[in-house]
Amino acid sequence: MQFDPTLIPATFDAVHIGLAALVVILLILQILLLSVAVIALLRRRKPASEVAAVPVRAEPAHVPIREAPKPLEIVKPERPEPVVVKEATPDAALQLLGLLQKEARFVDFVQENVGAYSDAEIGAAARVVHEGCRKVLSQHFELEPVRREQENSRITLPKGFDASSVRPTGNIVGDPPFTGTLIHRGWRATGVKLPKIAEGHDVRIIAQAEVEL
Repeated sequence: MQFDPTLIPATFDAVHIGLAALVVILLILQILLLSVAVIALLRRRKPASEVAAVPVRAEPAHVPIREAPKPLEIVKPERPEPVVVKEATPDAALQLLGLLQKEARFVDFVQENVGAYSDAEIGAAARVVHEGCRKVLSQHFELEPVRREQENSRITLPKGFDASSVRPTGNIVGDPPFTGTLIHRGWRATGVKLPKIAEGHDVRIIAQAEVEL
Protein backbone atom coordinates (compact mmCIF):
# COMPACT_ATOMS: atom_id res chain seq x y z
CA MET A 1 0.00 0.00 0.00
CA GLN A 2 1.41 3.33 -1.03
CA PHE A 3 0.61 6.64 0.73
CA ASP A 4 -0.21 9.48 -1.61
CA PRO A 5 0.90 12.79 -0.08
CA THR A 6 -1.19 14.67 -2.53
CA LEU A 7 -4.29 13.57 -0.75
CA ILE A 8 -3.34 15.67 2.37
CA PRO A 9 -5.15 18.97 2.06
CA ALA A 10 -2.83 21.92 1.80
CA THR A 11 -5.32 24.29 3.35
CA PHE A 12 -8.03 23.91 6.10
CA ASP A 13 -11.49 25.05 5.32
CA ALA A 14 -14.31 25.64 7.79
CA VAL A 15 -15.43 22.00 7.73
CA HIS A 16 -12.05 20.69 8.69
CA ILE A 17 -11.72 23.28 11.46
CA GLY A 18 -15.10 22.27 12.85
CA LEU A 19 -14.22 18.59 12.82
CA ALA A 20 -10.93 19.32 14.57
CA ALA A 21 -12.70 21.37 17.25
CA LEU A 22 -15.27 18.58 17.78
CA VAL A 23 -12.48 16.04 18.21
CA VAL A 24 -10.77 18.26 20.76
CA ILE A 25 -14.03 18.79 22.70
CA LEU A 26 -14.76 15.05 22.74
CA LEU A 27 -11.23 14.38 23.98
CA ILE A 28 -11.63 16.91 26.78
CA LEU A 29 -15.00 15.42 27.78
CA GLN A 30 -13.50 11.95 27.85
CA ILE A 31 -10.64 13.17 30.04
CA LEU A 32 -13.14 14.83 32.44
CA LEU A 33 -15.24 11.67 32.65
CA LEU A 34 -12.20 9.57 33.38
CA SER A 35 -11.09 12.02 36.08
CA VAL A 36 -14.51 11.92 37.76
CA ALA A 37 -14.53 8.12 37.69
CA VAL A 38 -11.04 7.93 39.21
CA ILE A 39 -11.94 10.39 41.98
CA ALA A 40 -15.12 8.47 42.83
CA LEU A 41 -13.20 5.21 42.95
CA LEU A 42 -10.58 6.72 45.27
CA ARG A 43 -13.27 8.02 47.61
CA ARG A 44 -14.85 4.57 47.92
CA ARG A 45 -11.57 2.83 48.65
CA LYS A 46 -10.09 4.18 51.89
CA PRO A 47 -6.61 3.38 53.12
CA ALA A 48 -6.22 0.45 55.49
CA SER A 49 -4.96 2.76 58.24
CA GLU A 50 -8.16 4.83 58.14
CA VAL A 51 -10.26 1.72 58.18
CA ALA A 52 -8.40 0.43 61.26
CA ALA A 53 -8.73 3.78 63.01
CA VAL A 54 -12.53 3.82 62.77
CA PRO A 55 -14.01 1.73 65.56
CA VAL A 56 -16.41 -0.83 64.29
CA ARG A 57 -19.57 -1.10 66.37
CA ALA A 58 -20.47 -4.70 66.68
CA GLU A 59 -24.15 -5.39 66.49
CA PRO A 60 -25.33 -7.29 69.53
CA ALA A 61 -26.32 -10.81 68.81
CA HIS A 62 -29.97 -11.52 69.20
CA VAL A 63 -30.18 -13.52 72.37
CA PRO A 64 -33.66 -14.56 73.48
CA ILE A 65 -34.50 -13.14 76.88
CA ARG A 66 -35.68 -15.76 79.27
CA GLU A 67 -38.14 -14.71 81.90
CA ALA A 68 -36.80 -14.89 85.40
CA PRO A 69 -38.27 -17.85 87.22
CA LYS A 70 -40.97 -16.92 89.66
CA PRO A 71 -39.91 -17.30 93.28
CA LEU A 72 -41.30 -20.37 94.94
CA GLU A 73 -44.22 -19.54 97.14
CA ILE A 74 -43.53 -20.99 100.53
CA VAL A 75 -46.74 -22.16 102.09
CA LYS A 76 -46.44 -21.87 105.80
CA PRO A 77 -48.44 -24.39 107.76
CA GLU A 78 -51.32 -22.89 109.60
CA ARG A 79 -50.51 -22.58 113.23
CA PRO A 80 -53.30 -23.05 115.70
CA GLU A 81 -54.21 -19.93 117.56
CA PRO A 82 -52.47 -19.82 120.93
CA VAL A 83 -54.73 -20.69 123.81
CA VAL A 84 -55.11 -17.70 126.08
CA VAL A 85 -55.06 -18.92 129.65
CA LYS A 86 -56.87 -16.58 131.99
CA GLU A 87 -55.80 -16.56 135.57
CA ALA A 88 -58.88 -16.84 137.76
CA THR A 89 -58.99 -14.55 140.75
CA PRO A 90 -59.51 -16.46 144.02
CA ASP A 91 -61.96 -13.95 145.46
CA ALA A 92 -65.09 -15.46 143.86
CA ALA A 93 -64.03 -19.03 144.70
CA LEU A 94 -63.32 -18.10 148.31
CA GLN A 95 -66.63 -16.26 148.53
CA LEU A 96 -68.53 -19.34 147.25
CA LEU A 97 -66.67 -21.59 149.66
CA GLY A 98 -67.65 -19.24 152.49
CA LEU A 99 -71.33 -19.45 151.45
CA LEU A 100 -71.21 -23.27 151.38
CA GLN A 101 -69.64 -23.29 154.83
CA LYS A 102 -72.23 -20.86 156.20
CA GLU A 103 -75.29 -22.68 154.88
CA ALA A 104 -74.13 -26.31 154.78
CA ARG A 105 -71.09 -26.68 157.00
CA PHE A 106 -69.42 -27.93 153.84
CA VAL A 107 -65.79 -27.47 154.92
CA ASP A 108 -66.51 -29.05 158.33
CA PHE A 109 -68.08 -32.09 156.70
CA VAL A 110 -65.29 -32.61 154.15
CA GLN A 111 -62.49 -32.04 156.65
CA GLU A 112 -64.04 -34.43 159.20
CA ASN A 113 -62.69 -37.98 159.43
CA VAL A 114 -65.91 -39.96 158.94
CA GLY A 115 -64.25 -43.34 159.51
CA ALA A 116 -65.23 -43.30 163.19
CA TYR A 117 -68.95 -42.74 162.47
CA SER A 118 -71.63 -45.19 161.41
CA ASP A 119 -73.43 -45.01 158.09
CA ALA A 120 -76.54 -43.71 159.82
CA GLU A 121 -74.60 -40.89 161.48
CA ILE A 122 -72.90 -39.99 158.19
CA GLY A 123 -76.24 -40.10 156.38
CA ALA A 124 -77.83 -37.70 158.87
CA ALA A 125 -74.92 -35.27 158.53
CA ALA A 126 -74.95 -35.58 154.72
CA ARG A 127 -78.64 -34.60 154.68
CA VAL A 128 -77.81 -31.32 156.43
CA VAL A 129 -74.92 -30.66 154.03
CA HIS A 130 -77.10 -31.49 151.03
CA GLU A 131 -79.88 -29.12 152.02
CA GLY A 132 -77.43 -26.26 152.69
CA CYS A 133 -75.57 -26.76 149.36
CA ARG A 134 -78.86 -26.90 147.46
CA LYS A 135 -79.91 -23.62 149.08
CA VAL A 136 -76.65 -21.89 148.01
CA LEU A 137 -77.00 -23.11 144.41
CA SER A 138 -80.64 -22.05 144.11
CA GLN A 139 -79.97 -18.58 145.57
CA HIS A 140 -76.78 -17.65 143.72
CA PHE A 141 -76.72 -19.67 140.47
CA GLU A 142 -79.01 -20.29 137.53
CA LEU A 143 -78.40 -23.77 136.10
CA GLU A 144 -79.75 -25.75 133.14
CA PRO A 145 -78.87 -29.11 131.57
CA VAL A 146 -76.44 -29.14 128.63
CA ARG A 147 -78.53 -31.82 126.83
CA ARG A 148 -82.32 -31.84 126.88
CA GLU A 149 -82.68 -35.57 126.19
CA GLN A 150 -83.46 -38.02 128.99
CA GLU A 151 -80.54 -39.85 130.54
CA ASN A 152 -79.93 -43.41 129.23
CA SER A 153 -81.46 -42.43 125.87
CA ARG A 154 -79.63 -42.94 122.52
CA ILE A 155 -78.31 -39.77 120.90
CA THR A 156 -76.06 -38.97 117.92
CA LEU A 157 -73.22 -36.48 118.05
CA PRO A 158 -72.84 -34.91 114.58
CA LYS A 159 -69.61 -33.90 112.92
CA GLY A 160 -68.31 -30.69 114.45
CA PHE A 161 -70.12 -31.08 117.77
CA ASP A 162 -69.08 -28.82 120.65
CA ALA A 163 -66.40 -30.81 122.43
CA SER A 164 -66.30 -28.29 125.28
CA SER A 165 -69.87 -29.16 126.31
CA VAL A 166 -70.03 -32.87 125.38
CA ARG A 167 -67.35 -35.44 126.27
CA PRO A 168 -67.49 -38.79 124.48
CA THR A 169 -66.34 -41.75 126.58
CA GLY A 170 -65.85 -45.47 126.01
CA ASN A 171 -64.63 -47.01 122.74
CA ILE A 172 -64.04 -44.03 120.42
CA VAL A 173 -63.14 -45.19 116.89
CA GLY A 174 -63.02 -43.11 113.71
CA ASP A 175 -64.56 -39.70 113.15
CA PRO A 176 -68.01 -38.36 114.06
CA PRO A 177 -70.94 -38.72 113.83
CA PHE A 178 -70.97 -40.83 117.00
CA THR A 179 -74.01 -42.63 118.37
CA GLY A 180 -74.13 -43.58 122.04
CA THR A 181 -76.04 -43.52 125.30
CA LEU A 182 -76.49 -40.29 127.27
CA ILE A 183 -75.08 -41.12 130.72
CA HIS A 184 -75.24 -37.58 132.18
CA ARG A 185 -76.97 -34.51 130.78
CA GLY A 186 -74.37 -32.10 132.15
CA TRP A 187 -74.92 -28.67 133.67
CA ARG A 188 -74.48 -25.16 132.31
CA ALA A 189 -74.49 -22.00 134.42
CA THR A 190 -76.64 -19.32 132.79
CA GLY A 191 -76.35 -16.81 135.62
CA VAL A 192 -74.29 -16.03 138.73
CA LYS A 193 -75.52 -13.78 141.55
CA LEU A 194 -72.85 -13.69 144.22
CA PRO A 195 -73.25 -11.04 146.91
CA LYS A 196 -71.08 -7.96 146.74
CA ILE A 197 -67.98 -7.87 148.92
CA ALA A 198 -67.72 -5.04 151.38
CA GLU A 199 -64.53 -3.02 151.30
CA GLY A 200 -62.03 -4.35 153.80
CA HIS A 201 -63.67 -7.80 154.01
CA ASP A 202 -61.10 -10.60 153.98
CA VAL A 203 -62.50 -13.33 151.70
CA ARG A 204 -59.76 -15.69 152.85
CA ILE A 205 -61.67 -16.14 156.13
CA ILE A 206 -64.03 -18.94 155.12
CA ALA A 207 -65.50 -19.25 158.60
CA GLN A 208 -64.76 -17.21 161.67
CA ALA A 209 -63.49 -18.92 164.76
CA GLU A 210 -66.20 -19.04 167.48
CA VAL A 211 -65.40 -18.28 171.10
CA GLU A 212 -68.08 -18.92 173.71
CA LEU A 213 -67.91 -16.59 176.71
